[in-house]
Amino acid sequence: MSRVLPWAISLALFLTTTVAQSGDTMTEVENNVLNTVKNMTQAFEAGNIDAVMSSYEEKASIAFEPKSTVSDQEQIREMFNAMSAIKPVFEYAGHDVIVNGDLAVHIAPWSMKGVSPDGQVISQSGLSVSVLRKQADGSWKLVIDNPHGASLLNAE
Repeated sequence: MSRVLPWAISLALFLTTTVAQSGDTMTEVENNVLNTVKNMTQAFEAGNIDAVMSSYEEKASIAFEPKSTVSDQEQIREMFNAMSAIKPVFEYAGHDVIVNGDLAVHIAPWSMKGVSPDGQVISQSGLSVSVLRKQADGSWKLVIDNPHGASLLNAE
């Protein structure tokens, strides 16, 4: 019996959790989560930092660099402002969305190209792993955002 209980709990969690990949038929909730990420990305590409900031909860944590998170709203705004100077353009190679109640995880491989103020082309890529939370009004906001999720794979 003691071995069955953990398995039964895991099965129950699996059955109440929704997993969708882009290309699959997503539920309305999964699309809402995905649209939050897409809208934030579009706002960032457009340099609309107010819209970017409104995509995050007030106490969100963002890893602008691997193993280094920022939670201060003013610092986050400054980082996004500085990064928007390169006019980034993002591409995603797919999206996984996992929803469980009022929490969601978004996972996506990404690439970005931009141009530095001195004209140098900048290219980066990574694996975005983000946690979102459903808000009282039904919208979703980012709580944890780590665009460097793949950095552990490259660690020695």
